[in-house]
Amino acid sequence: MNNLSKLNQLLKDQADRTNKSDLQGLLNYAENVARIENVTVVVSDLKNGTSRIFPGKFGIVLGICNYVAENSIWENAILNLMAEEEREEKYLMELRFFNFLRHVPRHTRPDYYMMSKLRMTAATGDIIDVIHRMYYIYAEDFETITHALCLYGSSSISFAGKSIVVNAITGVSEELTSAVDASILSRREQQVLKLIDSGKSSADIAVLLSISKNTVSRHRQEILTKLQVKNSIEACRVAKTMRII
Repeated sequence: MNNLSKLNQLLKDQADRTNKSDLQGLLNYAENVARIENVTVVVSDLKNGTSRIFPGKFGIVLGICNYVAENSIWENAILNLMAEEEREEKYLMELRFFNFLRHVPRHTRPDYYMMSKLRMTAATGDIIDVIHRMYYIYAEDFETITHALCLYGSSSISFAGKSIVVNAITGVSEELTSAVDASILSRREQQVLKLIDSGKSSADIAVLLSISKNTVSRHRQEILTKLQVKNSIEACRVAKTMRII
């Protein structure tokens, strides 16, 4: 499973509890931000699998002035302006951001957003630097992500690294690197997953780690839950992509 497929599964699994008035307010906000900040704004509806795009003046730079809707949670016309490797890295950063948020207190999750440096092909054919900001919109439970809000604009902000997560309340930022990935699974869960990847059965793992088969089963279930996958094969693929194992 590649990073895009993984993200797609994670986000579409979210249940939308936002009412229509909340959505209209978000769309009004996005339209105003696009106009005031001269950026391109995308609002993705995770339940319905659609996106609304507000090109703004930056849409002229990208050559997407008439791009206003997408029957997907992915803004494909914008993503296609990036090289394949650049897109894959973007998906990986978003996957790391998603998992980062799962490890902070629920009520603080809306405080964070992700900011990344991207390279895109402009309407002129030139390769330009673009700053991408992404926000998740939560339901009242602070668990369910209802929408994603993405902003694309000129590279006028400087920060270290390729991608950072920012606390909008405190101003504290943290680079999203593979070090973030390592905290997703506990040390024991990483051990179990490595043994699963090597072809060991639950009985083999129990003997090697001196634990019961029931404990191995619990670790297996926790791994699937934390990585949001359906089976051990997918878990191994995702963990390798994120360099957890």
